[in-house]
This record gives sequence, C-alpha cells and structure tokens, in this order.
Amino acid sequence: MTNVSDPDDLTARARIREAAIQQFGELGFDRATIRGIATAAGVSSGLVRHHYGSKQALREACDDHLTKIIGRLNEQAHAFPAAGPINPAAELRRYQNYLVRSLTDGGPSAIFDHMAALSTEWLAATDAADPDPPRTPATARAALLTAMSLSVTLLRPHLERGFGVDPETPEGELLLMRSLVDLYSHPILSRPEAERIHTALDAMAAGPNDQPLPRRTR
Repeated sequence: MTNVSDPDDLTARARIREAAIQQFGELGFDRATIRGIATAAGVSSGLVRHHYGSKQALREACDDHLTKIIGRLNEQAHAFPAAGPINPAAELRRYQNYLVRSLTDGGPSAIFDHMAALSTEWLAATDAADPDPPRTPATARAALLTAMSLSVTLLRPHLERGFGVDPETPEGELLLMRSLVDLYSHPILSRPEAERIHTALDAMAAGPNDQPLPRRTR
C-alpha cells in the first residue's frame, strides 16, 4: 500500500485529477473508467482508489478544482484593471472538453451552480445600488447570464465565424471583452420600451390576452 505521507502522493493525486478531467471530457463520465484514468495518469488503479475512493468522488474533485479556478478568475475580474489583464478563455482552454461534458450530460453541474452563485453576488450588489432595480430575482438573471456566458465555450466555432478571428487568441480575446463591455453598457431596450413590454407581460400573466406584444419604435 502507498504511504500516505509520501510527498509524491500530492503529485500523483494531481496527475490523476488531470487525467480524469481529460478522460471525462473525451469519453463522458459513464464511458470513462478507473482503469483508463489510471493508465492515462501513469499510476495503478489501486492508487486512484486510494486517493479518491470512487469514480464519482473523483468527478467531484475535478469539479472542485474547476470551481477554484473560476473563483480565482472572478476575484481577478473584481480587481480589474488594478490586478492586471485577465484571460479566462486561455485559463480554461485545457478544460474545455470537460466543461462541455459537464454542462451537457443531462445531470446537475456543480460548475454551473458555482458560476451562477458568483453572478448572483455581482447582480445583487448592482441591484442594491440601482434606484430602479430589475423586477426579476437576481438568482434567475444570474442563471441566465451564466448560461449565456458558458455558450462562448460551447459555441466557440460559431463565435469564431462571427468574430472573424479565434476568440481564444489574444486578438479574439480582446474583441470578446470589448464586445461584452459594449453589450453591458449599451442596453438593447430603452427604459420606456422595457416598461411597455413588462406591462404586456403583466397582462399575459394575469390571464388570456389576445393583444400582441408592443412593437419596438425606432
């Protein structure tokens, strides 16, 4: 049995986790095996079980690793620009397959929930300072915002066509950031237009209504 005090254990544990992220990303959780992960990590299956116990526990450890990285990126975003430039796409590039699998395999995603919780904190703080805050709960808007943000990873090839450049290159990353700033700082709807639509939605919620949604004015 491996000595748990062996300093190489930490290195082996990290290698196993990285191999699991690769295997889960390429094969999916159901098809990935402890044996395959052990082979990819260059260790025995027994050592994988020694460190993580089960495949499910190993996936939870992978999720925890990713949420820590995302938490650090969130802190850097809060400190921007004083903390220097940030490049989340580059930071998460090596985990792209795992993220896609995690978000599309039909089960709950700890990574999505963590990102939504961070977004809720941002929105709640903004709402508290807004004299006319949005009507919907911050949690609902945070979930939607998280889904939209993660679509950059899921739909990267399509985004590249629209950008005319790979969004994971320095040029593409800058274009992505500038585009996000413009979207957030230049609302698509004016306040009066938003109120008219909210009024129509209120009427729809109150009962059957054959009235169409108001058309936007130029």
